[in-house]
Amino acid sequence: MLRVRFAPSPTGFLHIGSARTFIFNWLYARRNGGTMILRIDDTDIERNTQASLDSIVEGLNWLDLGWDEQYRQSERLALHKQVAEAIFQKGWAYHDFTPAETEEGEKPRLGAAWLFHAGMRELSHEESDRRAAAGEPFVLRYRVPRDIVEDVRFTDGVYGEQSKSTADIEDFALLRSDGTPTYHLASCADDADLRISHIIRGQDHLTNTFKHILIFRAAEVAAPEFAHLPLLVAPDGTKLSKRRHGPVVSVTTYRDAGFLPDAFINFLCLLGWSPKDDREKMSRQDLIDAFSFEGINKSNAVVNFTETDPFDPKAVWLNSQYIHAMPLEELAQKLLPVVCASGFSVDPSKMLAIAPLIQERIKLLGDVVTVADFFLVDELPGYDTAELIPQKGDLATALKVLERAREILAKTEFNHQSLEEALRAEAGRLGIKAGQMFQPIRVAVCGRKNAPPLFETMAVLGRDTCLRRIDQAIQKLQS
Repeated sequence: MLRVRFAPSPTGFLHIGSARTFIFNWLYARRNGGTMILRIDDTDIERNTQASLDSIVEGLNWLDLGWDEQYRQSERLALHKQVAEAIFQKGWAYHDFTPAETEEGEKPRLGAAWLFHAGMRELSHEESDRRAAAGEPFVLRYRVPRDIVEDVRFTDGVYGEQSKSTADIEDFALLRSDGTPTYHLASCADDADLRISHIIRGQDHLTNTFKHILIFRAAEVAAPEFAHLPLLVAPDGTKLSKRRHGPVVSVTTYRDAGFLPDAFINFLCLLGWSPKDDREKMSRQDLIDAFSFEGINKSNAVVNFTETDPFDPKAVWLNSQYIHAMPLEELAQKLLPVVCASGFSVDPSKMLAIAPLIQERIKLLGDVVTVADFFLVDELPGYDTAELIPQKGDLATALKVLERAREILAKTEFNHQSLEEALRAEAGRLGIKAGQMFQPIRVAVCGRKNAPPLFETMAVLGRDTCLRRIDQAIQKLQS
């Protein structure tokens, strides 16, 4: 059975590249009737934090895709050590007693790749066991074949045939000197135990795969199939990183700005993958039906953002398309907590009435606070009195418009059709254009010239609010 896993390390927030890896694994599992596994790779005790784990889970929960099984590596240490011991007993690993202060690890030595400590590798079993039994600390290293050089090969689902000579692979660590497993060992041990059939991860892990194939070989387990994903990069071509680019690479930044999960998933999928047609807006089911490794590009994908605008224009556009197509009841439910979190008080019924008036005017859920603020306050903030006077108009005409509008609003049935008929008729009686009639009213009740349709807006604001605001506008013009 097809089984895939997403294995984040809780050392920071959920990176959008990691989120895309999760999504691609999820799509592949759902497309092929497989199992989606979340495995928290938390064996790096010094760097792991609960805050990071909470942030990762929070981001995944917001995406709302779900998973079928969940594990934590830190609860599987006995398995890791068991696999390490089995590899050692088969002669595929050795104790390296090189003192930590002189340990060169896996750094370059004299300009060439460091491969192994010959003295440690050649220790007899008896000597090695004696020193280990005496409590001398050691690193357990994989014994990469040296007598006969061979090529480690695999076929990557995205990048095709891959090969690396064992002459270029160092004797990498399986267990650290404190007995904890390295990433290489823990990952492979868990992948084998959890029967992972396909490993779908970032291209930066491709070079690790040669080591992992060696571990699977020593553990006498068939290696999974591999597919490596192109990286996400900034506009300048640098790898998109938490350290350099900050919040722009965090999933929760997009959530907090008012992106919808479906729109964000859609956007991430189009970074480095294509359905091989002209579609851009795609539902989850569309994505499941279309997803394949063949659609993944080999080149890195650029996330376009600037110092002043942190969001890729395509992401914003896609989000606007989802908002504009959303049922009004659902949109109102999404907007309500955003409005309340901004300090405004509004009941669900009023939010539902506001939603159709601003639906086409917002691109992010957070836009509601600036687009619809005049619906949400009792008193308008200060605005430019000059905007009450339409172009080619004068103060006297604007004042007369507002005074006549007040009289009409006080007695007309307060729905958008009645309001429109009455005010248009009054413009005719005054001998002015509709725009000259409507602009002073719009500015008076909304505090701006650009606002949702006037009559529907007035109907939602209500008679008392409109009359009060028009009175205030009249006072502004008279003062």
